[in-house]
Amino acid sequence: MTVVTTERLILRDWTDDPADLARIYDIYSRPDITRWLAVSPGLPMTDPAQAAERLQIWRDRHAADDGRYGTWAIEVRETGQVAGTVLLKPLPGIDEAVLTEHIETGWHLHPDSWGHGYATEAASALLAREFAAGAPEVYALVSPGNEASMAVCRRLGMAHVGQRTDWYGGELLETFVLRAPDA
Repeated sequence: MTVVTTERLILRDWTDDPADLARIYDIYSRPDITRWLAVSPGLPMTDPAQAAERLQIWRDRHAADDGRYGTWAIEVRETGQVAGTVLLKPLPGIDEAVLTEHIETGWHLHPDSWGHGYATEAASALLAREFAAGAPEVYALVSPGNEASMAVCRRLGMAHVGQRTDWYGGELLETFVLRAPDA
C-alpha cells in the first residue's frame, strides 16, 4: 500500500516479496548502518531469514495504528529501487514497553542511496502528513556522531535541543524537534 508520494519517491509498505526481503537484509546486515540505530536487538542481521522476522516486527508494531504510523519502504519512482526505510511512530519511553505521546521520524538508507536527498524528501512528506493530522511536534533521535543524519535533521528545519535520555531505555541521543507550522 502506498502511504505518501513525492516528486521522486513512493513511500509504501514493505512487503514479503523476495526483492523487498533481500533489500531489508542488505540494509540491516550492514554495520555501517546498524551502528547508528538506537538499541535494536538482532542487528546487524546475520541471516537473510531475519528480514522476514524484522518485517513481522514492524507489522505487529503498527497493526493498530490505522496507517498513521509505520515503518515504510522508500521507493525511487524512476528506478523502482528501494532506497531504504522511513518511519513515523510513537517513541518508547525509559521503559521501552511503554509508548510516550511523543512522535519520532527516522530513516535508514542503503549506502547506494546516500547523498541523493531521499531521506530529507521522505521525512519531509511524512512530517507534513503528521502535522496535517494534528501533531504539535515531531522528534528525530540521532546517535552521537551520526553527522549525516544530523544534517538531514537540519535540512528538515528541525531544532537541535541537545542530548537527551528520555526514550529508548535511557540511551543518550542527539535530539531534534520540529514544531507544527501553526503551533
